[in-house]
Amino acid sequence: MNTEKFARTAQTGTEIGLNLANTLLAASERLAAHNLNTARGLIADSVATLSTIGTVRDIQGLIALQTALVQPSIEKAIAYSRGVQSIASETQSALSHLFDSQYAAANQEVLASIDEVAKHAPAGSEAAVGIVRQAIGAAGTAYDNVSKATRQAVEMTENNVNAATEAALKTVSINAARAKKAA
Repeated sequence: MNTEKFARTAQTGTEIGLNLANTLLAASERLAAHNLNTARGLIADSVATLSTIGTVRDIQGLIALQTALVQPSIEKAIAYSRGVQSIASETQSALSHLFDSQYAAANQEVLASIDEVAKHAPAGSEAAVGIVRQAIGAAGTAYDNVSKATRQAVEMTENNVNAATEAALKTVSINAARAKKAA
């Protein structure tokens, strides 16, 4: 490997490392901000709940207060989970894009190296070069298939979580309505 190619490879490695670090730091910042905002909301809700508890005069009032607090609490927990899921999904997508682009660039470089070797290979070695090219092509196809399957699995998981969340919200709403009628 000549000095210029080594320097280019080192520069590319540094850029990849910086992109990876920046992506992960951005995700960490978003998650920390999401957690802080959630904590602020919980503190505000706790203060409001404590001041409301002071106005309760009997057991029916306490049951009514508890019923009134259940649905908003569950909705806030689900909103928090959705926020975390969104951050994780966007981070996974960014990392996937980073790795896919790096894989494509590395694949092109390998193919260029094979072409360079083929120029200097002895006569009759075309078949061997062809086999290597086919192997690299098959590896690229396998990588693409795994990458596509991973994206589909992530998408399916997100859809299932969203469906379960909606079902839970619907159940909580129905139970809260029944509890209000019973009270």
